[in-house]
Amino acid sequence: MPETRNDVVDDAEVPETRSDVVDDSGGSSPNPVAVDSSTVFAALADIIYHGSDPAEMYAAICIAATLIVPGCDHASLMVRRNDQYVTVGASDRVAQRIDDLERSAGDGPCIDAIEEENPQIEPDLTTPTHWPKLAARLLAETPVRGAMGFRLLVDKRKTGALNLFSDTPNVFDTESAGRAIVLASFASVAINAIASGEDAATLRRGLLSNREIGKAIGMLMLLQGISEEEAFDMLRRNSQELNIKLAEVARVVIERRGQLPSGSRPGI
Repeated sequence: MPETRNDVVDDAEVPETRSDVVDDSGGSSPNPVAVDSSTVFAALADIIYHGSDPAEMYAAICIAATLIVPGCDHASLMVRRNDQYVTVGASDRVAQRIDDLERSAGDGPCIDAIEEENPQIEPDLTTPTHWPKLAARLLAETPVRGAMGFRLLVDKRKTGALNLFSDTPNVFDTESAGRAIVLASFASVAINAIASGEDAATLRRGLLSNREIGKAIGMLMLLQGISEEEAFDMLRRNSQELNIKLAEVARVVIERRGQLPSGSRPGI
């Protein structure tokens, strides 16, 4: 397992826009405004399209998670660099502190999301978990009572994770996981594009189509009980068999609530 360290975003990179969420005691208060996910994704694409620096983009993705993922009060982006885990973005100081604690513990849903294929979901940290050492510190030192981690792929390598945290136990559900999968797919495309120097206009088009693909993948995973790779393979095979673009297959799956376009072979 890579070495862990307390190399996180500095104070200048932690956004202040969530002051309504984190109070002086470290607790949270729910955001009373419901935000449409399409509006949030369009705003994220515009931030990237207009050439914002990576730190601003990472922070925007984390804040977006608190707006569109049900139950999410705090979020962070953790990546693996030179065999060390580094927080590159956080919605607030609570999220940054959670990453510190996980690095100190040496394991947890976020680190495991980077190392493992499947999403890591622990809706109730007050009950026995796979990470008792981390859970004990989170309960003692933060308001967090639930956590989820979703891996990010950069150059087809497991090098990052989108980490979501809730101050209320048992609020993360299948809808929460589905939206998080879409956002993680979006983040993966953005990070890959920045790493490869892709131009902004091409990136924006890719992000908007990838959002649909990510949503379709999440829907197939939840409805059919399959892994992320199996769901993507279903979309890819269907695209090849019907000779239509992958994004179009994804659009049909979303419209038909999990049903692939006709003409595909049964099975995975």
